[in-house]
Amino acid sequence: MRSEPRALGGVPARELLGIGLILAGAAALRFYSLPGRGQWDADQGHDMLVLLNFVRFGEWPLLGPPTSIGDVHHGALYYYLLAPAAWLSDADPVAVTAVIALCGVAAVAVTWWLARSIGGPIAGFVAALLMAVSASAVDESTFIWNPNLIALSSSVALAGAWGAWSSERARPLAWVVAFGGAIVTMHCHVLGAILVPAIVAPWILDIRGRSGAERRRLLVAGVVGAVMLVLSYVPLLIHEVQSTFSETQAALAFLAGGAESSSVSLPARIAVIGLRVLAWPLVGLITNAPVAALLAAAAVIASIVWRAIAGDGPERRAARWFGLTLIWTTLALAVAASGLATVIPRLPNDHYHAFADPIVFVSLGLGVAGIVGAAQRTNADRGRPVAYAVAATIVIAIAGFNVARQPPAVSPDGGWPAGDAAAVRVLETIGDARRAALLSLPDFKSADALGFPLTRRGAAIEATSSGPEPVVVLCDALFVEAIGAPCGGPAEDALLAGDAVSLADRFESAPDRWVSVYVPNAGD
Repeated sequence: MRSEPRALGGVPARELLGIGLILAGAAALRFYSLPGRGQWDADQGHDMLVLLNFVRFGEWPLLGPPTSIGDVHHGALYYYLLAPAAWLSDADPVAVTAVIALCGVAAVAVTWWLARSIGGPIAGFVAALLMAVSASAVDESTFIWNPNLIALSSSVALAGAWGAWSSERARPLAWVVAFGGAIVTMHCHVLGAILVPAIVAPWILDIRGRSGAERRRLLVAGVVGAVMLVLSYVPLLIHEVQSTFSETQAALAFLAGGAESSSVSLPARIAVIGLRVLAWPLVGLITNAPVAALLAAAAVIASIVWRAIAGDGPERRAARWFGLTLIWTTLALAVAASGLATVIPRLPNDHYHAFADPIVFVSLGLGVAGIVGAAQRTNADRGRPVAYAVAATIVIAIAGFNVARQPPAVSPDGGWPAGDAAAVRVLETIGDARRAALLSLPDFKSADALGFPLTRRGAAIEATSSGPEPVVVLCDALFVEAIGAPCGGPAEDALLAGDAVSLADRFESAPDRWVSVYVPNAGD
């Protein structure tokens, strides 16, 4: 009998062809209509403004994007990872978004390897396919936001840890890779620190199972990981020294104030957050499809419990690892991010647990592969078609659900092209001066969605009006209650009441986002 050709790393050529097709599909879904597909708002403008100042003016970022808990920030490593794309493109958001999309595709490949190494080819294909078409995963790959790199970083951390832990010989380099992935996850979102125990625990178990030189090599890997962690936060340390430890003070003040309070009881928080963790990668926001969310969560739980009991030795270990990690994640989030227990439409916070997404995909892949494997081992011919039908139904139902709910080709706010077009119109209105004050309504929301394209096009933008110069007001009608007056005239005019300026142009740059341009009165 002729053996099947193996093309790369011992993987049969037909498997490489299969994952190649899945990755091609993942790329097509993520790169389709990329320039305008992702949202363009304050967060995207802020991140691109930081990158612009970094690559054009040499202003090194010491802090990452701001978090939702006041003056605390995420890690600066996020900006450094995107800086090469920004440098090569002169801070073009499309180029930066393309890197994020490419990372999303790479995450599918790493997740495939992780699932395959645990449960075989079918597990790998199922996990990769579901991640490739996941509407949540596609959406996270198509716009600029710090959590959108976590799919890759966490899958690398998990794959590195499993590759080392499951090996017969010590693999310190794999542990260093795992630690590196976890560090990136922590930088991309502060709650990514929840993943760290899931990586450190198997490292400790691996050390306990070794002796002599192998144990020493694993201890050295841990030291290298610790050094990498410290070095990654050197920019934060520099900022703290320069600012009398403002970040530390802000974090301590947040904790002293009771952190994030919630009116929802702890058991209820655990139930809702657990459902969100399990369902989000597979069906999206739980309130949009509650029945599908419950079914998806049940399928993941059943897969983990079944494979933790019925799988072979390595698969049982992996399933228990995943199960304990998901339990730990849910409990930690119920305490540290209690706001997840309240689902608010248009408030994106499922990224708080994005680091667990690869675990969900792999767990379901293991379950489907287990069904197929059980059917192949049975002698009951009648049972095989039923088992195959169940496995196929699970995959087709989830994949079809996500294919039907892909993000739109153009963001509702018009994406980056609409933001840049608004800047062009503003510059045409203010003329050759190319200098203006840019104000925001409400004042607690940044105007960087407009400030970045204006700055990138050479305008000198100030945060306050300090003289006879044009004034641009960006008003977000979603916050009309906080503003106290409607956008599109009343709010802007009230803000500038008494200033010697006249309205020169007003337009809606995106739904509910108004731009008003005022110029100095003649003779002033």
